[in-house]
Amino acid sequence: MSFSQTEEGGLSQAAPKDNNQDLFDSSTQAEATVKTPEDQVKVSPVVDEVSPSSTSSFEMLDMESVPAPYQEVQPHWFFCRRADDDTSWLPFSREDSDKLENACNTVGDEEEDVVVAVDGERYDVHVKERMRYAVYWEQAPTEVRRCTWFYKGDKDTKFMPYPEDFSKNLEDAYMIAVTLDEWKRKLDFPTGETVILHNPKLIMQYQPIGLQDEWVSSPSEQTRPRTVKRGVDNVFVEIPDGESEKVDHLVFMVHGIGPACDLRFRSIIQCVNDFRSASLSLLASHYKRAQQDGQVGRVEFLPVNWHSALHGDATGVDEDIQRITLPSISRLRHFTNDTLLDLFFYNSPTYCQTIVDTVASEINRLHALFQRRHPEFNEAVSVVGHSLGSLILFDLLTNQRNGSQVREGVPSGELCNVNCDTLEQTLNRLGLQQYLGTLQAENLDIESLALCQDSDLKDLGIPLGPRKKILNYVRRKWLPEVRQDCKTEALRQALGLQVPPQVASDNDGNQSSGATPQQSQFHRTQSVTSAVDYEYFDVGIGQTNGSIAKGQVSIDYPQLAFQPQTFFAFGSPIGMFLTVRGLKRIDPNYTFPTCKRFYNIYHPYDPVAYRIEPMIVSDVDVEPMLIPHHKGRKRMHLELKDSLTRMSMDLKNNVLGSLRTAWQSFARLPVAALPPVEEGESSIERNLQETQALTTLSRTSASAADTASAKREDKSAGFWTKILEWPRALHKHYFQGVCEEAESSVSAEQTEQPEIKMGMLNEGRRIDYVLQEKPIESFNEYLFAIQSHLCYWESEDTALLLLKEIYDKLGVAFEQPQQ
Repeated sequence: MSFSQTEEGGLSQAAPKDNNQDLFDSSTQAEATVKTPEDQVKVSPVVDEVSPSSTSSFEMLDMESVPAPYQEVQPHWFFCRRADDDTSWLPFSREDSDKLENACNTVGDEEEDVVVAVDGERYDVHVKERMRYAVYWEQAPTEVRRCTWFYKGDKDTKFMPYPEDFSKNLEDAYMIAVTLDEWKRKLDFPTGETVILHNPKLIMQYQPIGLQDEWVSSPSEQTRPRTVKRGVDNVFVEIPDGESEKVDHLVFMVHGIGPACDLRFRSIIQCVNDFRSASLSLLASHYKRAQQDGQVGRVEFLPVNWHSALHGDATGVDEDIQRITLPSISRLRHFTNDTLLDLFFYNSPTYCQTIVDTVASEINRLHALFQRRHPEFNEAVSVVGHSLGSLILFDLLTNQRNGSQVREGVPSGELCNVNCDTLEQTLNRLGLQQYLGTLQAENLDIESLALCQDSDLKDLGIPLGPRKKILNYVRRKWLPEVRQDCKTEALRQALGLQVPPQVASDNDGNQSSGATPQQSQFHRTQSVTSAVDYEYFDVGIGQTNGSIAKGQVSIDYPQLAFQPQTFFAFGSPIGMFLTVRGLKRIDPNYTFPTCKRFYNIYHPYDPVAYRIEPMIVSDVDVEPMLIPHHKGRKRMHLELKDSLTRMSMDLKNNVLGSLRTAWQSFARLPVAALPPVEEGESSIERNLQETQALTTLSRTSASAADTASAKREDKSAGFWTKILEWPRALHKHYFQGVCEEAESSVSAEQTEQPEIKMGMLNEGRRIDYVLQEKPIESFNEYLFAIQSHLCYWESEDTALLLLKEIYDKLGVAFEQPQQ
């Protein structure tokens, strides 16, 4: 379809008036149409009246400036992000864009597509298909685009890229205009858009509005124009820095209750992306020299999502809950069913098994996939849990086996009976031999079948009944029986238990208080909560029933395929759950079987967070460690609070010191005129002796008539002695005591508190770390309580604490940037 010129636009009179025949020929050539797969774009000259936006200043600039030679535009690759009704295009890093451009030039007309790993190899881009796919998590594919031309509307905040075919037509017209040095040309596109090239710096696009009236004679009267820019360097867009290919550490992050992780109702994937971005920014600022020297690469953070598996079709729990949910206040009830009920699900043996299996299998899957994509990676791995996710990881780490008992992430004891039968024998025993071929097609043996989930067998096309039989046979027949009997005594000793006297002695060599054998036995049956004996388990985490921690739901805890280096808990209710389970104190000698470090990080106003250290050291009141601000100082309001505290203490000491000096001076004034007092002799005794001497002398020399006068002098001397001693006594009993108390408090504050051993849960180091609240949060802590529980994903202070812990272990020095 071809768009012809209209006589109303005066386009037939728009050719430049010049007697030069070459210029006329070039003008005629410029009116040629540019073919596209669907239609053609017509290029026409435009008179000045058609483009009122072209001012005389631009025309003067065109006349005086020497035309620059044509240079091909440098493309940059973008990807599309859609959120609700909002669509935005974000640029790849320059390194990723160059890789995509080289791959695009390599593909050509080949049938096979080329896949390029981008964004730290977390996404794969199919260049020929122009789609980007997530690698580690489920996410809808997004469109990618090779961008050269951009536009921005009058109400838009950022430039948007044109489609590639549209950009190619614009580039062809631009090349003709630059080569011939002829501007004020109009491009009519088949879709109705009109682009006018006024000069190299002013290019506008006009969009049609429905049916045009006959009196509309110019595109400027149709709608507000769009500003058009050529090349990514001419638009205001922030191109991210590329990520290092070297990965120094891998961290798995487990979310808490509900599908949303912050107040913006974002998923765990988006929140982890923000946390990863914050860590990259902190690495560039706080480890700049180490990055320049090649000592520091980056830390990879991967999300672990278990909520979708719990509320998916495999469990059917949402349908069951919905049938009994009342129809009133539907939104609140939906929020309760989708979020708050996760706490109750975790305390249910049935659904707790689903949650723990999902978390462990997802972590193992991500770890194996990461190893395949990074075969050179041999660094340590850590885990992070937020809210309920931290409790899941705590219970999971409590029930891990040490290195001698782990075989590829599965306890050897669990597989001792599994290996006795083959896959064919197991299916024959269950009467499901017809599915042998299906399982063998996926290279599944009896060992890998023990690691499968319900969703895995469902993807193979196995119906619900047979797959439930298979999973129940593997998990309920073999695994619990072996787990109960395998090395129970060694695990009790490793967990620091106080066991009944019929079994063993405690750590001090003293026998525990007597109890019958029936009281010390814990029977594990299907779908029951393990018994709790409060008499024997005041300390320690584990209990005698196969290393299942005290009060935990009696389920089969799977094993991780690696030994985590550090466990970080964000806003964690672990302390509360341990207390509710009946655990009064944690054994100072207790440590996770496979993880040697543990940090409990929380916001001071977080309503869900609880401390851990008071359960280890109960006889000492220890304040939590204050997490430093990432800029190397305390927040302003906290510094002001500390300054006021010091000022009030100094003022108190100065006032009391001045009063003490005044009273001392007042007490010394009358005493200075008296004879010196012998050591150990008070002034009162001295005055009494002098008075008695004077009285004796007066009695021998005076007559009986002077006896009454001597008595009056004796009473007068005693009265003045008490008067003179009053300031000294007042100072001794009041001011001196108050001043000594103030001095002792100051000295106690100035004296550094001796380091307290916090047990072996974090290798003897501190466990509780508290963030600094923001100034606005200190005005009303209740208003920011919910936000405080969700603030960790965007907290730079939290991210810096993780980086310092990780790189201190690697021996990389931390440097505070200059502010």
